[in-house]
Amino acid sequence: MQKNRQLKLIWDFRGPDAEPIAKHHEIHLKEYFQIESKEHFGIGVESLSEMHSIAYVIVLETEMKTVRDALKPHRGVVHAVKD
Repeated sequence: MQKNRQLKLIWDFRGPDAEPIAKHHEIHLKEYFQIESKEHFGIGVESLSEMHSIAYVIVLETEMKTVRDALKPHRGVVHAVKD
């Protein structure tokens, strides 16, 4: 495990209402990080197609297990490595 690796935790939403649902989920992600006073490096929504949108949060790998267990993302990817 690299000390400063950032991971992008992702929630997938599919169907005709995927984008508004992802935007709503983004609100809850922001609330969680504010309430828990946890550091993040970005929270957002991406529309991948008309029928597939994602909500995501970028966290340090050292925080991943805590966030994963609390929020149950569908998947995660390596986002960046910081010096």
